[in-house]
Amino acid sequence: MSERLRNKTALVTGSTSNIGQAIAEAFAAEGAHVVVSGRNQARGAQVVEGIRASGGRADFLAADLDGSPERSRDLAERARQALGGRIDILVNNAGIYPAPATTETDEKTFDQVYGVNVKAPFFLTAAVAPAMAESGGGAIINLGSWIARLAVPLGALYSSTKGAMETLTRAWAAEFGPQGVRVNAVSPGVVLPATPEGGEPHPGEVMMAGTPAGEVGTPDAIAHAVVWLASDEAAFVHGTVVDVDGGRTGVAVIRTQTATVSSGR
Repeated sequence: MSERLRNKTALVTGSTSNIGQAIAEAFAAEGAHVVVSGRNQARGAQVVEGIRASGGRADFLAADLDGSPERSRDLAERARQALGGRIDILVNNAGIYPAPATTETDEKTFDQVYGVNVKAPFFLTAAVAPAMAESGGGAIINLGSWIARLAVPLGALYSSTKGAMETLTRAWAAEFGPQGVRVNAVSPGVVLPATPEGGEPHPGEVMMAGTPAGEVGTPDAIAHAVVWLASDEAAFVHGTVVDVDGGRTGVAVIRTQTATVSSGR
């Protein structure tokens, strides 16, 4: 690796598995000191152990970000202490995905999903961004989703939270950008930890039919984009949502049969 994040510190929420884990591992490989956070202590310890075994720096902080300002502020303070007094990079990745139909969504589920997916990163950003500015700047990367713009059945609740995060990305870029804090987002497509072998195709694979990629993505693909946004290479990038979705939201590949036509016929 090129150590694009050498001497940087980073907090990645929801980083005990899947995309968050890949981001934490990629940050550490690029030289950052990373706080891995999440609800599962055992999985968090495994992620940290793997990073350290590869020569990286990481610590785990247990956190159940339910949307309360107190829990977001508590994580921000504990992360600052673990990282030597400052947070240079914040990745708002933690999220949950219940997918009931609109007519079957009760208020408790609605409030829980918005609490984790929107309120928690809102108050965490509020706790982190001012200190970033005081320290000379930083980078915040939010995780959106392709279904915020390309609707799917049973996606109303979750996709609306991701639409909110993409809107907050632009609003925060306007609010904090002049203070030296860049805010951007990555919008993943269909991502699976590993491509299933044999048997029926995973529903995610079906969703990627008709795209340029033609297949699902991996957590590493998302992590690469997040690393770039966190690095100085993206110093002129503000308020942008980077689609890392295999072309799902922007391109339709129409397959046609080529007919051989002889002149005169």
